[in-house]
This record gives sequence, C-alpha cells and structure tokens, in this order.
Amino acid sequence: MALPMLPGNSVNKNLGRDKFHKSQHFDYSNGVAMVVGEEKPAIGGELLLGQRTRSKYSLFPKGEGSDAPAWLAFDKQVLCFDAYFQESVPQRREEKYRVRKCKIYFHLEDDTIQVVEPELKNSGIPQGTLIRRHRIPLPAPKDDHFYNVHHFNINQEIVLYSRTFMITDCDPFTRNFLRKIGVRINPPASTPTDPYTTHRQEMEKSMKPLRPYERMDTLKQFLEHDRKVLRFCCYWDDTENMFRDPRELILHYFLADDTIEIHEVFQPNSGRDAVPKFLHRGKLPKRAPIPKRQPGEITDRTVLNVFGPIGQEGRYILDSLKTGAVEEEFYKDCDLTIGSIINVWGRRMLICECDNFTKEYYRSKYGIEDFTPVSYTAPPPAKPTRQVPPYTGFGSEEDSLCSCQGLLPKPPQKDFTKLMEKDRQGLVSNVLRFVGKMLTDNPIDKERVFIISFYLSDDTIAIFEPPQRNSGVIAGKFLERGRVKKPGQELFKSEMSEYFKAQDLYVGAKLHLNNQPFHLLDADEFTFSYLEQHAEEFPKANIGTIISKIKFISEEKLKEVKQFFAMSDPRNTGLIPYESFRTLLADMDVQLSEHEIMTLGRAYSVREQPEEDVSLMLAVAQDQLKKKHFENFSDMVRAFTHEDRERSGHLSAKEARIICKSFRLPLSDDLLRVLLNKFQDKSEKIDYHAFLSGINWRENPAPAVHPDVTLKFDVDWRGEAVDPTVKTINYSLLLEDVFGSAANINDS
Repeated sequence: MALPMLPGNSVNKNLGRDKFHKSQHFDYSNGVAMVVGEEKPAIGGELLLGQRTRSKYSLFPKGEGSDAPAWLAFDKQVLCFDAYFQESVPQRREEKYRVRKCKIYFHLEDDTIQVVEPELKNSGIPQGTLIRRHRIPLPAPKDDHFYNVHHFNINQEIVLYSRTFMITDCDPFTRNFLRKIGVRINPPASTPTDPYTTHRQEMEKSMKPLRPYERMDTLKQFLEHDRKVLRFCCYWDDTENMFRDPRELILHYFLADDTIEIHEVFQPNSGRDAVPKFLHRGKLPKRAPIPKRQPGEITDRTVLNVFGPIGQEGRYILDSLKTGAVEEEFYKDCDLTIGSIINVWGRRMLICECDNFTKEYYRSKYGIEDFTPVSYTAPPPAKPTRQVPPYTGFGSEEDSLCSCQGLLPKPPQKDFTKLMEKDRQGLVSNVLRFVGKMLTDNPIDKERVFIISFYLSDDTIAIFEPPQRNSGVIAGKFLERGRVKKPGQELFKSEMSEYFKAQDLYVGAKLHLNNQPFHLLDADEFTFSYLEQHAEEFPKANIGTIISKIKFISEEKLKEVKQFFAMSDPRNTGLIPYESFRTLLADMDVQLSEHEIMTLGRAYSVREQPEEDVSLMLAVAQDQLKKKHFENFSDMVRAFTHEDRERSGHLSAKEARIICKSFRLPLSDDLLRVLLNKFQDKSEKIDYHAFLSGINWRENPAPAVHPDVTLKFDVDWRGEAVDPTVKTINYSLLLEDVFGSAANINDS
C-alpha cells in the first residue's frame, strides 16, 4: 500500500542530495568513439545496478592505533616474505629446471611490491632486483585492481606478471602484523632443493688441487694486533768492555708484525750520548750473528722452474715440499718471558720486568700467572741528609730555611688546604676561645682576665683583655695574632722550633706564652662542642678515653665513691650537683684534668634551658634604638601592611627580617632573631603589629635597663665567670656505662 502524500513524504529522490556530477563514459581513442568508463558510477557518485565498490588501496581495520593515514602511519614499514619460483631450462642437458629463491617486499605505505633475488657466487645468471618497486596489478580478468596486504599469506602461490611465486615463510614483524589485522597465518612451507646447485657443491668438495696454493695472510695479524706492543725492561751486563757499567734497556715487541726495537735508558750524568734507538725495529734472529746470504737465497716460497718470460705471461712451479729452503728462526712472543736471556746480535740481555698490558696478554694467551720481577741492580744508596745552617735570628725560621734550599729564595708555603677547611665559614668561626689568668705573685695581675683565641686555620694565637671596672689596667689587645713557640727551646739551632697546637690548649692547661705563664680556666660553647666533635684529634675531649681511666680504680676507691653518692643523693634520685661531682673526680687517683672533668659532666648532665625575658629584651631593643635615634616606625607599619596581601596581620619570619634589614634597624642579628621568634604563632608567622608596638620606644616606652644588661645582649660571650650551664649530673647513667649496671653498684 502506498504511503499517503503527507508532509515529509515525497517521491523526489533529489531531496537532500548535494552531488549532481556525471561520470564520463564516452571518449575518443585514435579518432574512434568508444565506451571508456564501464566501471564508473552514475550521477552523484551512486553505483549503477550490478556495480561494487572497489578500494584503491589496502583497507586496515580500525582499532586502538593512530588515526593517521596509511602513508603516514606505516611510513618505512615493510612486510618481508621468503619465496621461490621454478624456471625451466630447456637448452641444457644437465638441468631441467632451476629453483630460484627470492625476497618479496610489500611496502605498507603505498601497497608497492619489490622482488629481489640474492646474488649467488658463480651462478651465471643476472640476479638482484627482479621486479622494481611499484604497484602490481592482479592477474586477468581482474587486472584493473592491484595487490594489497590481504592477498599475501604463507604457504600460498602468488602470480606476479605471469610468474608464479610460492611464499614459504616471513619475518617476525610480518607475522605479527598479519596476525594483528586478523589474517589467519598458514604454517610455513619448505623450499625444494635445486638439483644442479647440489651437483655443483658436490663437485667443488671433491676437487683437490695437485699443487695447493700456499696462502700467506699477514693482513689478519695486522688488523687484530695493530698498535698493540709488549713492553719489557731488560738488563745488559756490559762489564767486559772498557767502562764496565750495566746497561738498562726497554724492549718493545710489536704484535702486528713480530718485530722488535730496543731503547736504552740513560741515567743522569752517565756520560753517554743519548742515541735515539739501541736497535732499530725489525725481526730479531735467535742465532746471531748469522752468515751473509746471497740475494734470492731466502724467500717465502721455493720455486722449482719457470716457464716463459719473466713477468705476467710467465709461469712457474712451486715446491710444496720446500726442498733446499733456508729457514731462519726469529724471536716470537712465546720466547719472551721474565727471567729469560735473549741474544741481541751477540749481546746477552736479561728480561727483568714487564708492564701491566704485557702481563694481561700473557695471562690470557698462555695462562702465565707468575710475573715476579728479577732484581738486577743494587739498592740505591741512602740519600744524604742536607745540613742546614743554624737560625741567624733575622726574619722567621721558615723564611731563613727557604733561603737555604735554592739559589732563588722563595717565600714559605702555607697549608692552603687547611686554610680553606678551617677558615671562617658563615657563623662558624673555627676559633677556640679560652678564659685564662696570669700565674704570678702580683695581686693586681692575678685578677686580670684574658681571652685566649686559637685560630685553627693557621695555628695562631691572639690574647685580648676585656675591660674591667676600677681595675686600673688598660684593656685591649695583649698579644698580636701569630704563632707562639713552646718554651725551653734553643733560639739559634738548625732544627725547626715547635709551636703551640690546638691539642695543647684545654681547660686546666698551664701555658707559657712568650715567657708569660697563663692558666686556662674556661672555654666557650663552640670550643667544647668542636673538641667533642673531633675527639679523635683531642684526647682531653674523648669521652671513651676518659671512661677507660675511671674503670681502673681500686676497690677501696670504689667503696668511697659509693659512699659519696649515697651521702650526696639521700633520696636515691640518681642525680647529684655538678660541684659535688667535680670534687669527687678531682680527689680520685685517676689524674683527670679540669677539661676532662667538664667533658664528662657535659656528657652526663641534665641541662635546663633558661627562660628568656621578653620584656627585658624589648627594653634592651628600645634602649639601642633610642641611642641610634631610630623613629621610622610608621614607615615600617606601611611596609609590613603592603607585604601583607591577605591583611591577616601576620608575615613569615623571612619577610619580616627582610623588611627590618631594608630599614637598617640598628639591632644585632641575634637579638632581632630572638625577638622575631618570640612573636611567632603556631603557623610560624610573625604578628608584626605586636612586634612593632613592642620596639616603638616613642609610643610604648619600656623601663630603663642597667648598662650591664645591655652589654650582655651586645656581646655573645665576654669570657667572664658565669653560672655553669651544667648544674646536675646523672651519675646512675655514668655508673651503668662504666661498671655495667648502677643497681649492682648500689647493692654491693
């Protein structure tokens, strides 16, 4: 039943079509009108009745790969097939057909095919490219189509220009590619043997020349061993001649052509002319000197007879038995071993030693492992000690010594490595500072306090006397920085004087610095920490050495120690004051210095960090700002607010420090750092409103502070006697480390 003529239903087939072109079916060929487009589509590219679509190139299944076109996706990708074809030979009686193997290459980018036949030696037929690369049409009647990838498979025949090729196998890439596009691959087939080729191979194997050619191949040896040389040290005892001196030589054996050259080693002031070579490079005969031979007497081959003229047209017969040939023996690499004697044109030379390459060569080729050198010379005499004149007193000892070591005096060299390692690096000063006092009977000098600084970069010592009120002594530099000699040494002597080193300075030591005795009483925290960190260099700060001294106390002394701990700690808390601990160790017979006692106390101390007074630090900061007339607080508020993008009233410590430095806030780095830390919150941000309000001496003045308190914050360490940071000692832990267990000590 026909559909009614409703809106949307129309019999017009051109509705929605956008192509109306017509294919050209008729044309003239050589002036004759004929149909030329039987397979062309109708109007608009539609197929006529009975027509089918034919793809121009290979159609690959769409998958997870690239959407690029085939000429781009398969660029330089080729399928390789092994094939053969049979060719009839009607003009020869020995063979009826030939089996010719070839390679079929299918280029995926444009469906082109190339057939190549590998070249065989003495085949007598043109081989190489049989079919150049191009698209090959299918056999008739489908010759208007071309081969594509779906026409190829293993163990099937393919016809290329009326020649039938049998595909036997393919490479792994081709097999994997065909499997991925859905081709079921057949099992590989075998290639039949060519009867005539088999017959030729049997004939070549059975052929034996009556006079085999003697091949002398020296190129292989040259290519394998070029620039490889064995090196030996030789000795020639030439005591029979006039001067009767031994000769040292270097023998080079060239593996490329088995030649030898010898160089002589000339000692300084030997009196001999330095000739370039002792023996020129060449083959060295074993039995030398050899008799003189006539030209042509020694040849590589022996000739029996020569026919015809001498030259290219002449012929000759070689003597394979080498009748009457004169042979000479030359030294080979197998004849050169350590300890052997070789004949160098009548001179007996002893091989004494070889280099590492020569040892490895003999180890790998001949399996030799013993390469003990042969000693051939007496040990050199001891070098006489150079006598140095005594010190004259002018300049330094090092400078005077350098003037005696050469005609051109040079300044003494400093230890540059030590200077770079131990020089000041950032906040690490690498300076050991001690507090010392004079050892004298003068009551005024007894009370003078000195800061003795030892510089680790160059082992120099400087002494500074800090100011003391109402002392009557002018403070300042007491000793210029320089190296100080140890006492008790002669001034005018040939040996170098001994100077004070870092190991000579420790708490409790008594030093004579330029004939002035000093007693070291204390040190700063950096000095104690540095000595403990480098305990292997400073035995006075080595906790292991100190404990080993305490272990060897007597039984009576051990009982006294137990009684002392029981009296000092009646509550059995395991803790005693440092002063009691120091008194105990000083009375023991273990000979511990003051520095060792302090090191032991620091190792087993219970340290308490004192709380810092924020109001006192703000008062000190305001006092310093007031002295420097700093009043830019309003500008600092605007700078902090500008940097605070979120208007939270907080900034990071780094940003706050940068702003303070940009305004050149006249506060020391340590005091500024501590103040910023005090105004940090849990998120490590600075409350800059509270910080600026605290240091503003105009709007929020703090009470005045004593000058001594201000000086305390100005100077990190003055060298004065202060309360010790170590106040309590954990003696129970000490007893456990020294005697094994504190409980056993208490029970006993």
